Amino acid sequence: MKKFILFILLIMFFAVLTLVAKADQITDLQKQIDSLNSQKSGKVVDRQKVRTQLDNIAIGIATAEKEIRQKEVEVKNGEEALKYQKTLLNERARSYYKNVNRSSLNLLTILTSSNLSESLRDFFYQKSLVDQDKNTIIKVVLYIKNLEEIKTKLTEEKVQLASLKIQVAEIERKLNEDISKIEQQIAELSALQQQLIAQKQASLGISRSASSLGRCDSDLTNGRDPGFSPKIAFFTYGVPNRVGMNQWGAYGRAKAGQNYEQILQAYYSYDSLQGFDTNMTINVDGHGSFSLEDYIKRIYEVPGDWPSEVLKAQAVAARSYALAYTNKGAGSICATESCQVFQDNPKGGAWEQAVNDTAGKAMVQSGNPIKAWFSSTHGGYIFSSSEIGWSGTSWTKHANDFEGSVGSFSDLASKAYDRESPWFYCDWGSRSEFNKTAWLKPQELADVANIILLVKNDSSTSDHLYQPDKSNPAGTDTWDFEKVRSELRSRGISPFSLVSDVSVSADFGSGRSSSVNISGDGGSVSFSASEFKDWFNLRAPANIQIVGPLFNVERR
Repeated sequence: MKKFILFILLIMFFAVLTLVAKADQITDLQKQIDSLNSQKSGKVVDRQKVRTQLDNIAIGIATAEKEIRQKEVEVKNGEEALKYQKTLLNERARSYYKNVNRSSLNLLTILTSSNLSESLRDFFYQKSLVDQDKNTIIKVVLYIKNLEEIKTKLTEEKVQLASLKIQVAEIERKLNEDISKIEQQIAELSALQQQLIAQKQASLGISRSASSLGRCDSDLTNGRDPGFSPKIAFFTYGVPNRVGMNQWGAYGRAKAGQNYEQILQAYYSYDSLQGFDTNMTINVDGHGSFSLEDYIKRIYEVPGDWPSEVLKAQAVAARSYALAYTNKGAGSICATESCQVFQDNPKGGAWEQAVNDTAGKAMVQSGNPIKAWFSSTHGGYIFSSSEIGWSGTSWTKHANDFEGSVGSFSDLASKAYDRESPWFYCDWGSRSEFNKTAWLKPQELADVANIILLVKNDSSTSDHLYQPDKSNPAGTDTWDFEKVRSELRSRGISPFSLVSDVSVSADFGSGRSSSVNISGDGGSVSFSASEFKDWFNLRAPANIQIVGPLFNVERR
């Protein structure tokens, strides 16, 4: 029985030896954290890279914690066995003492014995018992000593791991603070900067109405050569207002076989279509008063030769909008795209038939007509009012406006319901000196990347970073390409002279570009799409603009 217990204890002894804590693992985690702290002390930090490293460290810490918990369980089991080991130690100590004395006596017996052979056997047998006792005592003592060392080491590891967790939490807190500050600096541009972007966009003359004669003069289709190569341009999907009905999307849905109610349900959240008094008076600013139906017959929002289901959907949307805007005739409504396009003469034809077919019908929610906003082209996605900076509303929605699923820009180009719109994919703006195109030179894109790097490092420089071909709106000097490069170098940041590659990543679930990735002689950088768009719109020459949340880049 004693031999069996000894065997078990020896197995446990060697098992405990395997419980030695992985000090190298914790040391490696500490090195990774030190590296992060070193990066954060630099002037420019790749925050996405830091976030990835933090995630990896967190995984490492979780693994180490799991291993420590397992070791603690095994040590506890080892401690349970200590009482057997101590009993065995006492027994072996007594046995050792007794056998040592017996061996000494046996030596005298050998010398006086008449049977030398037998006496030697007895002597060596006693000697082997002494050696066994000694070895067992040593192993049990080592087992106990090793167990105590492991317990001490586990305590140290737990303290070290707790310290690592505190350091990681602090780095993450500071990283989140940095990101929050940068996002605030970038997203919450000054009122002056927002005003400039709005003015620059207004100069593009983008029509909200699908009936407009204007169209995007896309540099992918007009064939004009800017006179330089390579050339780069940013193409936006859709026009600025992406709330409510997508008129070109409705066109695509009608061609796909949807009726006007299905079209309306795709773009609005409403309870039902309700009939209203067709003789209700609608007052139009500068044009007089009309009955509800006569007013709708004078709306010029979509081409009259479009499918009848589109015309019906537009008639109901226009009627709903007018009723909500005027509070069922109590107020008045403007006659421009700021409200909806109205002309004194009835449009006639298929439009009038669509108005008659839907006479009095409007979309209602909780008994009230909804303000059914609409625009020409959404670029494959429907946005709620709060997503574009308006007040939140219960009748607008975020939804896909394409067939099936989309996982790439090429998918969107082939599946979006509004893909036939001339505004679907456009690089907005032009420069007369470059054959009325919106193409940029690689150096001009390098300049945009440089100003973002500069303002992220030092937000006080923002008043110097407006477009170089206009007077400075902040009343100071505008830094040109070389000056910006010099300012970056003085801050220890490598500037770009030329861009060799540029790409845009997008979240096709939300319908927004997510990042702009630029490579060149200054290295490789990645900017959030929103910050890139804002600073691009402030710095890009002439009236060249990115006008929406989803955009891509073309390089020729």
